[in-house]
Amino acid sequence: MTSTSKSAALGVSRAANLPKRFYKDVTIKHEEGGAASLLLDGKPVRTPGKSHLIFPTRALAEAAADEWRAQQERIDPSTMPLTKLANSAIDGVRGHEQTVIDDILKYAGSDLLCYRTEGPKALVASQTKHWDPVLSWAKTTLDAPLNLAEGVVHVAQPKASLDGVRRALEGLDAFSLAAMHVMTTLTGSALLPTAVLRGRLTPEQAWQAAHVDEDFQISQWGEDAEAAHRRAHRRRDFDAAAQVLETLRA
Repeated sequence: MTSTSKSAALGVSRAANLPKRFYKDVTIKHEEGGAASLLLDGKPVRTPGKSHLIFPTRALAEAAADEWRAQQERIDPSTMPLTKLANSAIDGVRGHEQTVIDDILKYAGSDLLCYRTEGPKALVASQTKHWDPVLSWAKTTLDAPLNLAEGVVHVAQPKASLDGVRRALEGLDAFSLAAMHVMTTLTGSALLPTAVLRGRLTPEQAWQAAHVDEDFQISQWGEDAEAAHRRAHRRRDFDAAAQVLETLRA
């Protein structure tokens, strides 16, 4: 069985285990402070933790409502990244903001942008082009200069620099922190989503910077279907998180 046919077979098997769609209408209900919640056939949607699924803005609620409207015979959570992020923000981040910030800072302590290859020259040049401006920005704007290393040997980062990154995260609401955490884990970098948060990078620029190494390998050897499928799913989650940041920053 080829990798493509194997993926198709697994997809069919997975779909059979998904819950059936149980609702017809998806509507929005206004909440206090400009927030909005989702209603399925007039009934409020709840998170896995049994809290009401309430979004901080109507725009985000409408975007999540579109995810629910787009479901067919069965409900596929993998196609509902905004809903998944909201569940995480409400059940996992709210009330635990400092823990989430600490986890993001672990990535800053071994940030993708700090680990450079020795070659080939084209890859070195691409890393320099995409990564050095962000590191320079972090140094001057966040007061967070970071040490660089060649290869994968860990290099320690100054506590004062990590404190600079922490200051950029302090005070963020649960939805913004959830989005930052998603983008950080997907990119392996705390600096890239922080640059998006502060408007230094667009989401597209941050995504490209996070995939410099991967894109170089694809340019040399090509990309198989399974890898492309996984990347598309990661990109969907990344874009949803970036949408949250941009909506809340507006």
